[in-house]
Amino acid sequence: MRPLGTMRVRALPMGQALAERGHEVTMLLPPWQNRRDAGRRWEDGGVRVENVELPPSVPGLFHGVTAARLVGRARALRPDVVHLFKPKAYSGLAHWLLHVLPATDGCRLVVDSDDWEGPGGWNELAGYSPLQRRFFAWQERWGLTHADAVTVASRTLEGLVWALGVPQERVFYVPNGTRGPIRVRTSDQPSDDTILLYTRFFEFPAERVMDVFLRVRKDLPSARLLVVGKGLFNEEEGFLRLARDAGLTVRDEASGASDGDGGRMEDGGPGCGGADVTYTGWVAADELDGLFAQAKLAIYPFDDTLVNRAKCAVKLVDLLGDGVPVVAENVGQNGECIREGETGVLVPPGDTEGFARAVTGLLRDDARRIRMGRQAAHDIGERFSWSNLVGTVERAYGSGP
Repeated sequence: MRPLGTMRVRALPMGQALAERGHEVTMLLPPWQNRRDAGRRWEDGGVRVENVELPPSVPGLFHGVTAARLVGRARALRPDVVHLFKPKAYSGLAHWLLHVLPATDGCRLVVDSDDWEGPGGWNELAGYSPLQRRFFAWQERWGLTHADAVTVASRTLEGLVWALGVPQERVFYVPNGTRGPIRVRTSDQPSDDTILLYTRFFEFPAERVMDVFLRVRKDLPSARLLVVGKGLFNEEEGFLRLARDAGLTVRDEASGASDGDGGRMEDGGPGCGGADVTYTGWVAADELDGLFAQAKLAIYPFDDTLVNRAKCAVKLVDLLGDGVPVVAENVGQNGECIREGETGVLVPPGDTEGFARAVTGLLRDDARRIRMGRQAAHDIGERFSWSNLVGTVERAYGSGP
């Protein structure tokens, strides 16, 4: 649930939607990144959340005992379905144990995949050892092919699971859903030409994004960039260096540093006060709406890689659901989320000039931009709301029509 929050943006809202339909839902978590939460239990939106107790940090022993505790608690609950989020690491170990142990009253084992982990996927990005890469690749293949059903977050993952030999009728496409109700923006638009980059940085080369922004600035010197998020590998530091090297003023709210007249740049919130580039770092979820409202549009750069094709970007869904017009590179699931020309603009991956031209054109066309944002909010609210997506989850569980 924290600090990365990966379970909060997919498993929890899925569980809450199931609870609203009358299902009894418990989330079991190993809080290995935040040991203070070990043993903590609470309820969130009708879902019982339980963090298992963690064993001493002895390599090997820690992983095995943690998985065993997850399985022990799961079996004690006597569930009809165990939904395992990711076919790797603790979830993958728990899946294997549940598979080899005597059946628990016909309990159905469902695996969720929201990223490609093996060759060409996160194995190439995460800095794993060769042994870890081989093990995770084996876990992914075994987990996806030994489940009663598989839920996938993207069309690319759907095809990859089919390619492993899993019958199509056991694979269920469940993209990431919206954070909450439709939030249509008012007709009052920001006065500044602020462009939002909401990101983890690893999806694209920083140099290309800076090139896009500088091209936009050449046509619209009033354009400013508001950057929300943090790099997976501290890429934001290199991005801010690129901005300074290009002669742009930078306001780094995450560190408290600023260029030029610091007092002048403190006159307003993020995106206000005169900085060419404002960087906020990570912010609380309840602050996102306020930041989104300060931008006329958002950009969503995406390299054409297997990792990017396989993921369903929650950040993109959030932006569109908030009524923020988005210019995105047409890679993978981005083309599923955005209706070209209606709810956003899609450009070919790597087309820096075309990307900048699309941003500039949208900044200059207030009527089209406002219309596009409103259509995006309604479209995402209809197609990607968890209340609609949960029916597919029920079918994966064998309980839906």
